[in-house]
Amino acid sequence: MRIGINGTGLVQKASVAAVVEHARQAAEDGFAHYWIAEHPTGGFDAITVLALVGAQVPDLELGTAIVPTFPRHPAVLAGQAQTAANAAGRLTLGIGLSHAPMMAQLGIGFDKPIRHLKEYLAVLMPLLREGAAQARGETLAADVRFFQKPAVQVPVLVAALGPQALAVTGRLADGTTLAWVGPKTIREHIAPRIREAADRANRPAPRILASLPVCVTDRPDEVRAAVGQGLKMYGQLPSYRAMFEREGADGPAEVAIVGSAAEVEARVAELADAGATDFAPTEFCRSPQERADTRALLKRLAAG
Repeated sequence: MRIGINGTGLVQKASVAAVVEHARQAAEDGFAHYWIAEHPTGGFDAITVLALVGAQVPDLELGTAIVPTFPRHPAVLAGQAQTAANAAGRLTLGIGLSHAPMMAQLGIGFDKPIRHLKEYLAVLMPLLREGAAQARGETLAADVRFFQKPAVQVPVLVAALGPQALAVTGRLADGTTLAWVGPKTIREHIAPRIREAADRANRPAPRILASLPVCVTDRPDEVRAAVGQGLKMYGQLPSYRAMFEREGADGPAEVAIVGSAAEVEARVAELADAGATDFAPTEFCRSPQERADTRALLKRLAAG
């Protein structure tokens, strides 16, 4: 399992310089990949930021986890992703439906999300692979040919959690990017469903990228309480709520990977055993010592 870093915790700072420095340190520490998310109303464009990161930080996979689909036509997103990949030399595009309450903030409906996902990928994937797409669906249409065929291939991961989304993703995309999904759910639900869909479509084995908060600490109860309080909104969103229920967890605090270095290492190993091909933790630390200890363990795991 390849180990990276999820820098989404920096997004609220809306500082390109902070993300560049964070990614540079991740590269120097030997991590395989680096990810940031995009909040639909946050005013901080993840793809643009990663294009700038890529120009300054070589030899580190850069990815979005995730960019919401509803606010952007797939042809617009494909053009933006291809431009960033051309500038940075690489980009992995993580996309997702986001959540109905967040789309409501933009006055955008959340109707027929699975149909939207199918039709979105029917345009996005051909454009990223060949530079041309012709499709007409119920929610989306496109008759587009880029000026040039893509010079850099951009893999696409989808934030697929439910059975229908996993089936679509396994058939059409390159893998899935997961938030708030524990090892039991990956083993029993995510991995078998997406792999079966990929097999049926004669697609390569899909990538499964997991992301969870991690902290090496001697005060696990306090850290879990902080996760539960600071990130409780995620436990209220229906798609994540379903994943917590599958895991047998009440919310974010129970799936966060928190404890001694040995305990954290064992929990990370569970993700690999469950079928995760990649892990990009968010370092949820309250003190310099916790940050140092957590980064030291993750560096060791990344080094193999």
